[in-house]
Amino acid sequence: MAINLQSMSIRPDGLDPWAPRDALGEALYQVRMRGVFYSQTEAGAPWALELPPFGNCVTFHLVTRGGGWLEVADNAPVYLRAGDIALVPHGRGHWMRSHPDAPVTGRADELPQQMVNEHFSVLRCGGDGARSTLICGVVSFDQPGVRRLLDLLPPIMHLEDTGEGESRIRDAIHMMTAELRRPRPGGEAVTTRLADILMIEAIRTWLARDPAAQSGWLGALQDPQLGRAIAAVHRSPGHDWTVESLAREAAMSRSAFAARFTELVGEPAMRYVTRCRMELAHSRLEHGDTTVAAVAADLGYQSEASFSRAFARIAGTSPGAVRRGHGNKSLR
Repeated sequence: MAINLQSMSIRPDGLDPWAPRDALGEALYQVRMRGVFYSQTEAGAPWALELPPFGNCVTFHLVTRGGGWLEVADNAPVYLRAGDIALVPHGRGHWMRSHPDAPVTGRADELPQQMVNEHFSVLRCGGDGARSTLICGVVSFDQPGVRRLLDLLPPIMHLEDTGEGESRIRDAIHMMTAELRRPRPGGEAVTTRLADILMIEAIRTWLARDPAAQSGWLGALQDPQLGRAIAAVHRSPGHDWTVESLAREAAMSRSAFAARFTELVGEPAMRYVTRCRMELAHSRLEHGDTTVAAVAADLGYQSEASFSRAFARIAGTSPGAVRRGHGNKSLR
């Protein structure tokens, strides 16, 4: 049977035919890296590295040999052994050590290291003791939905290699390690996509394990009725949404929808719609080659002035300031 891929890639509504139609699936579908740097650390005990804060970024650590202690201020240290992966989702500074009282060797980004390419280095440090090897990465994201999701993650996400159930994570780690150690044409793109997979699998594992993921905004995304309404907003933020039209998407009465949305999400539905629009606008203005008027029109505003007032109310600055690079770096 012949399959016409070109016809499958075009829909009358302009939507991506491969994108999932549920809100949580769409949030994970948007997990795409922007700005990735990796470092392979080869360390001998005793060793301790300070990892500086990186705003709006996620740092991850994969242990491929030995082990080490991950410490984030105000949180209990976590021991990572070979096969484990840990994420520090909120851009906070932290430390990796061979043992909890090991003196800091130095700041990871300031120590001498071998630059394999623009996005990958090898760092060798420490003493003559037990050897450990880690792959560390710093990644960032543009999409507002992903930023909101990351904000809800715990300060440390530790996924232990139990040997059961996380084979996709282990496979991605092995493939990433091979790509980094033996760079080939296209290797950077492959490594970045593998990092996407690692992040998605780590988040999915946390969602399945942590009761906190079943409440609040995440709970609303997974709710079979509210999730449909939220997914519709994410797909078409510029649509002329009302509480009534969102309730229809959720197949609920207006009053029941409004009450349940506020209860789960923590804010009224229309304020959520406005905030989604402004987060998307902020990202487009900060990173895109566009105008305030174009963004306003895309998001359903009849005039640039009305859009600017709404933007200033949510963001605390003007859209023009963000476009010129003088506004807040994030709405979060």
